[in-house]
Amino acid sequence: MTVVAATLYRAGKVVGPVALDDMPECHGDDEFVWIGLYEPDEAELQTLAARYGLHPLAVEDAVKANQLPKVDIYGDQLFVVTRTAHLDGDHIRYGETAIFVGKHHVISVRHGSARAHTALRRDLEAAPALLRRGTDYVLHAILDFIVDGYLPMVDQIEECVLDIEKSTLDSFLDREQVGRLFTFRRQLIRFQRSIAAMGEVVGKLVNLDLPCIDRDMRPYFRDVLDHVRRVESMTATLREVLGQVFEVSNLLEQQRQGTITRQLAAWAAILAVPTAIAGIYGMNFDYMPELRVRGAYFVALGIIAVLCGVLYTRFKALKWL
Repeated sequence: MTVVAATLYRAGKVVGPVALDDMPECHGDDEFVWIGLYEPDEAELQTLAARYGLHPLAVEDAVKANQLPKVDIYGDQLFVVTRTAHLDGDHIRYGETAIFVGKHHVISVRHGSARAHTALRRDLEAAPALLRRGTDYVLHAILDFIVDGYLPMVDQIEECVLDIEKSTLDSFLDREQVGRLFTFRRQLIRFQRSIAAMGEVVGKLVNLDLPCIDRDMRPYFRDVLDHVRRVESMTATLREVLGQVFEVSNLLEQQRQGTITRQLAAWAAILAVPTAIAGIYGMNFDYMPELRVRGAYFVALGIIAVLCGVLYTRFKALKWL
């Protein structure tokens, strides 16, 4: 069994590690066991199920690891499923953490999560006054740990999107940048579904009377809910920014295309003057005005130069050139 840690606590203090094949009985209200597992199989979880009376459906969900965040009640126990998330390149990779909560036990089962609970456990053990609150406080700490992991990921995506937005002021978005924006948009849509489900989970812990959850713990879960809503708001704002980047890019592209069109039209108008005059004198007629006037060639060139100069000055004033 992939056991990260299995520890007995009494009054918020570490009593010592425990063996899974010889679990101690927890009789006092201030005693509980916290067992951390990483990607166990069903046979391994059955050992703990027999010892702690875990429901078969909950065990099945913990093994499959394909659930959206949820809270299930099985008798006097809670089964909580959460989603972890981290950024891998331009894609959000998800993991799952299932938590069995009883009066005297907390069993956390991680799948695909890169962030272990080792540091979290160490921080909690350094604060026995908080840890002595029991298993519901450990549940709160795990949820808070998972939700706080969302913030750096959203910040990274935001920085990438803002960099792309900044580049739109200098040049057109290339195919790679457009592809990244669409990728971020798809990833954020999926993440919003997950964070919304996470908000429902924490909301139930705040508002409902659930087994193993003391009413005094509601402010702590409410704090986690505030963090969830903050991430949810940041994600929604980021999706709006993505849409605005596309709109700004399209507007700037249309503006640049309009500028180029005006420049081409201005030069075409300027070139039309010598083309028209040269076209007239290029016709093979026997009788053409001023053909035999001395200096007529230079007069025609002067007229072309003056007219082109006037048109160029005019278009320059109109900022077409």
